Amino acid sequence: MAFDDQANMSRFRKSALWTAALWICPAPAFAHGSARGMVMLLPTGYYQVAAALAVAASFAVLLGAPARRLRWLEARSAPLFYLRARPPRWPSWLSFALLCALLLSGYAGNPDPLANPLPLSVWTLWWVGFTVLQGAAGNLWPLLNPWSGPLTALRRLCPRLRVAPFNPPRALGYAPAFVLFLAFAWFELVDPAPDNPGRLARAVLLYWCATFAACLLFGERDWFRRAEPFAIFFRLIGACSPLLREPRRHRRRGARLAFRLCLPGAQLAALPPLPLSGVCFVLLTLSSVSFDGLNKTFAYLSQLGINPLAFPGRSAVVAGNSAGLLLAFAALAALFFGCVWSGCRLLQNPGAPGILRRSSGRLIYSLLPISLVFHLAHYLTALLTNAQYALRAFNDPFHLNWSVLGAENYRVTTSFTTHLPSVSMIWSAQTGFIVLGHVIGITVAHLMAARLFGDSRAAGISQLPLAGLMVFYTWFGLWLLSTPAVG
Repeated sequence: MAFDDQANMSRFRKSALWTAALWICPAPAFAHGSARGMVMLLPTGYYQVAAALAVAASFAVLLGAPARRLRWLEARSAPLFYLRARPPRWPSWLSFALLCALLLSGYAGNPDPLANPLPLSVWTLWWVGFTVLQGAAGNLWPLLNPWSGPLTALRRLCPRLRVAPFNPPRALGYAPAFVLFLAFAWFELVDPAPDNPGRLARAVLLYWCATFAACLLFGERDWFRRAEPFAIFFRLIGACSPLLREPRRHRRRGARLAFRLCLPGAQLAALPPLPLSGVCFVLLTLSSVSFDGLNKTFAYLSQLGINPLAFPGRSAVVAGNSAGLLLAFAALAALFFGCVWSGCRLLQNPGAPGILRRSSGRLIYSLLPISLVFHLAHYLTALLTNAQYALRAFNDPFHLNWSVLGAENYRVTTSFTTHLPSVSMIWSAQTGFIVLGHVIGITVAHLMAARLFGDSRAAGISQLPLAGLMVFYTWFGLWLLSTPAVG
């Protein structure tokens, strides 16, 4: 017994010394480091190799599939239900009212980003959750955007504003959307404090006013079609949905909107080819999400000459991350255009007029399912955690000790990021999402190539470089999720 007491006393002294050392030498604590650390205990290398082989196998299966059978699968759909053809305006007014309340909470609410509903709504519920909802249910943004309702009301009050005085120059294409999305990505990934409630409220208010003015000057339809980045992004992501919407005439109810169930990604094959500016816009949306995972890794920070174990904060890497964001886009653009050009070179007539432009304008759609699953897989743990903080924040939105939802006693839990079984389940889900997205992307690319080059054999040959890029990106996406990184 004396020996046990002596051993216990020794352990107590060591624990006390370690505790004192931690109090004397504080270091920054990062929110989601434990989740990444638990993932590193899994055999992630096997997952990466297996996922890459699964994507390669799907391409091999497509090579042997008859083009007629693929077109038949693409055209298959099952009827679900009908709704009124003309969407109501009240959802837009509801979004506008919610936005006003969020802006008020950003200015006057709790300064803590995890207790203020504005940062949690913008970065978690809207940018992550709503994007995933778009991919599942189709494009809901025209119904829910916070501009359509106020614009309609203003034009009714002032009929002179019904006709826009200017037309956006068609030569610009999607260039305004590219510039605006780049500014958004810079604010999210590079700005030192994008989740500061007051700072974010000013940025959101400025963007809403600028977009409202642009819609009055250039017309709501034209601005949302080619210049407003989120309307374009959500429209393209919504085309990945298995929920197909098409106008049809009901036998008894007249003009209605028919909802049908189709294969995921089948709607992408019916879209017109994008111009070069539109291709660059899609590449930017994917590269920015990839850079969001890359810029926190030990490998990236070491290239900037920063010790990741003593990360000095975002202010110290503004210049490096600004250059990194642009380089990530340039690298992905070079890989994509290089693969499309190489695929054209493998065919018998690579010098056909406009073949590279037409190929890239159609094959870019194959990256949209990948962009969607990267969005879901990369932000999954943040969505599961911050959605709980959002529940608490909406319970007292203006920091006035309210209890709107009766959730004042709710406690946020992050135990699923510190227990190996739940972390293994999350990692398996992330792996499955990434593999599924790449398989859908390869299928879409094969369908597009078959339309471009006329037969399945030519489509398969032209897709060899792009399929290689997708296999690599599968491995790269899982590496980003499993490599050591700061929180």
